[in-house]
Amino acid sequence: MVEMSEQPITYDVVVIGGGPGGYGAALYGAAAGLNVALVERDKVGGACLHRGCVPAKEFLETASVWRTVSHAGEFGVETPDPSLDFSASQRRKQHVVDTMFKGLSGLLKNRKITVLSGTAQLHPEHRVHVVDGEDAGAVLQARSVILATGSRPRTLACLELDGKLVVTSDEFLALEELPRSAAVIGGGAIGCEFASLMGDLGVEVTIVEGLDSILGSCDHDVKAVIARSFKKRKISVLTSTTVLGHTPKSDSKSTSLLLENRDPLEVEMIVVSIGRQPYTEGLLADGVSLDFDDAGCVKTDELMHTSAEGIYAVGDIVSGSPQLAHVGFAEAIVAIQEILGEGGTPIHYDRVPWAIYCHPEVAFAGLSETDATEAGYDVVIQKDPFGGNSRARILGDTEGMVKIVAEKQSDGSPGRILGVHMVGPWVTEQLGAGYFAVNTEANVLDIANFLQPHPTLSETFGETLLALTGRGLHVN
Repeated sequence: MVEMSEQPITYDVVVIGGGPGGYGAALYGAAAGLNVALVERDKVGGACLHRGCVPAKEFLETASVWRTVSHAGEFGVETPDPSLDFSASQRRKQHVVDTMFKGLSGLLKNRKITVLSGTAQLHPEHRVHVVDGEDAGAVLQARSVILATGSRPRTLACLELDGKLVVTSDEFLALEELPRSAAVIGGGAIGCEFASLMGDLGVEVTIVEGLDSILGSCDHDVKAVIARSFKKRKISVLTSTTVLGHTPKSDSKSTSLLLENRDPLEVEMIVVSIGRQPYTEGLLADGVSLDFDDAGCVKTDELMHTSAEGIYAVGDIVSGSPQLAHVGFAEAIVAIQEILGEGGTPIHYDRVPWAIYCHPEVAFAGLSETDATEAGYDVVIQKDPFGGNSRARILGDTEGMVKIVAEKQSDGSPGRILGVHMVGPWVTEQLGAGYFAVNTEANVLDIANFLQPHPTLSETFGETLLALTGRGLHVN
């Protein structure tokens, strides 16, 4: 708790919000010698640590362990029929979260960052008032203010949340027991992750998506791999489908999901996963004006300046940002570099790395084949399946491929790498080289001879590059 004073406490930077963008800005600024205060209404780490990225990946790891144990006999390891105690996974998840929270809190303290508990409101002249919580009444004055208030799950008006039959990711990630059947509303990254983990753990799952395909931002070949995998695992997918509402059963243990032009779905749980909306309500006091877009996100320039001098925004509240934790970190660094007068490097949102942790995993950076073509590029593509990769065969996990989209040069040879798309085993850990290639605008011929260790999954990226030159070793 911060000791109250009649005069505002002055800082170089005040950060509003303690998620990845907020605490990233605080840590980076403090490391550069700035005097920093951070105001967080809940717990530092934000939704990512407590109700998002980290908890979801813990449960996806439970699904991965289940798959491994279920197929252990193929490796000569005999195990009895496995059983699931999801409450144990929940306890493990909470232990991971608590450990990370403790570590982050200690890091902020060691950097001498003042952390205040409560909801912050921005007033004129760069004053920040804490309006509730443990530090209610505190007033801070700053040379610069960074807005990083984050986001919360979007909802549907026709589906009233009750935390039992109809839930968002917040409630889902607190479950002690999985339902026997579930409908996931939304087939984006989060929806596919939830559907994948539940499907692997024995839940009868149906994805309901309003668009004509799931994973709309992904390359069409990647989407095809996921669609085949889900079908094989009996995860149903209904696309181009509109949700009308639901009718709970009399026992309140299940409900009937009402769909336009389709039969109702009888399920024990509806998981609403249709994206996130920014936390900006009440953020600005009278006399403070910022530019917002139609979705309620704060407009910034490429160096994270808002329309008000000395006010920056980072993370999920930024207009046009892909709402990824690692992008929030990067935006935070740009903002602090601007505050320091060092000149930040703009982030190209069309080149950021994406990681989706369904099974099989998805990772990509840069333009898809369709996006590149629509942008006017003449492209050459190459795909290499993991089925020919020795490490994937050893693991017994060969679904998927690596696909590279490159600009075709006047002589027909591949030139600049426009996009790298991966779907398959552990591809979220393999994208680094592809991301680097896209963001440095590397030429295929310049990096095709880079060595990849053998036997590794990353060899597939190298093989795909070689094949683009017309001299692949194992790819036709």
